[in-house]
Amino acid sequence: MSQETIQIEERPRLDKWIVLSIQHLFAMFGATILVPLLTGLSPAVALVSSGLGTLAYIVVTKGKIPAYLGSSFAFIMPIIAAISIGGPEGAMIGSFFAGLVYGIVAIIIRATGVQWLIRLLPPIVVGPVIMVIGLGLAGVAIDMAMNDPATEAYSGLHFSVAMFTLVLTIIASIFFRGFFGLVPILIGIVGGYSFAAFQGLVDFSAVREANWIQAPEFLVPFVTYSPSFSWEIIFIMVPIAFVTLSEHIGDQMVLSKVAERNFIKKPGLHRSLFGDGLATVISSFLGGPPNTTYGENIGVVALTRVFSVFVIGGAAVFAIFFGFIGKVSALITTIPTAVMGGVSILLFGIIASNGLRMLIDNQVDIGKKRNLIIASVILVVGIGGAIIEVTDTIEIAGMALATIIGIFLNLILPGRDRVKSSDEMFHDMSSDKKDEDVA
Repeated sequence: MSQETIQIEERPRLDKWIVLSIQHLFAMFGATILVPLLTGLSPAVALVSSGLGTLAYIVVTKGKIPAYLGSSFAFIMPIIAAISIGGPEGAMIGSFFAGLVYGIVAIIIRATGVQWLIRLLPPIVVGPVIMVIGLGLAGVAIDMAMNDPATEAYSGLHFSVAMFTLVLTIIASIFFRGFFGLVPILIGIVGGYSFAAFQGLVDFSAVREANWIQAPEFLVPFVTYSPSFSWEIIFIMVPIAFVTLSEHIGDQMVLSKVAERNFIKKPGLHRSLFGDGLATVISSFLGGPPNTTYGENIGVVALTRVFSVFVIGGAAVFAIFFGFIGKVSALITTIPTAVMGGVSILLFGIIASNGLRMLIDNQVDIGKKRNLIIASVILVVGIGGAIIEVTDTIEIAGMALATIIGIFLNLILPGRDRVKSSDEMFHDMSSDKKDEDVA
């Protein structure tokens, strides 16, 4: 792609606009459909809710932030747990309340500033919780990679497909450059799918039978189901919103660095958080997973220097359109679990590694007893699957419990490190960018 910079408010020529928007669609596609495939939700609905959520985000942020929103990996285990309790409808209730948390936090930030949130969720809490998210899913990835879903027994054939997919995804991540280096998940899925089809693991009958234009299977409250409140589901899903809040701030800082504009100040973190929460609420009204800003698309923005929100909006429109193409939706459902397992081995490991990276980037001293205790307790409680039974029917478990305990320990243990303000963090990142440009 040309390195000509297209600013946030600029609208490219139509032919260029379409190509650039499709590029963003490809960047988010693999990860966005992976979450519903892993949780049992509809990939078509996830595409539609992703597109609508992104458009809502653009409106809320006054068209000032070039961010695409897709399915959040942080909510995979909570969604699976919520579905086991109340079905997909129960997961939507939990997703709705998680989105409300964003809105409430946005209102508080608008009134009081962001510093309290940075103190509540410092890297020593968020980093280990992100590691729990990735490592807690390790068993899911291995089961999908090794086992035949029909018999739930070990299958060498399925494992070979998973390993082929994994190797191809790694090769794409390490050796591919430019745009192709930003979509290793999509490349891995396409390559693994082709290999699985060659091995006879793909049944194309659903694709042949599907209509070209077909409405996704939306889950709409009071239309397709009657929602029922569950404290247990709330306790499973809402605490994870505090982790994704911190991730959201990180994404805004990265985007600010790339675009050389302080989005935390203008249009303001309260707007971007509210837009993110609104996207998740919209998704919960349709039957899709919670949404979050996507690092893959931030990477595309950084690579192409195309900051135009019109391009992001175009990608959102294409996502909605793809959600209504029945053949595409059916094709997605034919992806073998072994292929998804192969991609997930790398992806879930990267999630865990990003938690470690957060600690390193923020120079968190794990040799300090306070930090060592907080990280250790979060990891063992989260990965070990500890639970607290509030009542006979309500329990706080695993990742949610680890998040709550981490926040509590950070607040009560003495010797907290000074937390930088958002202005200081932006100044540091801007300085880093200048150093990179000089180098």
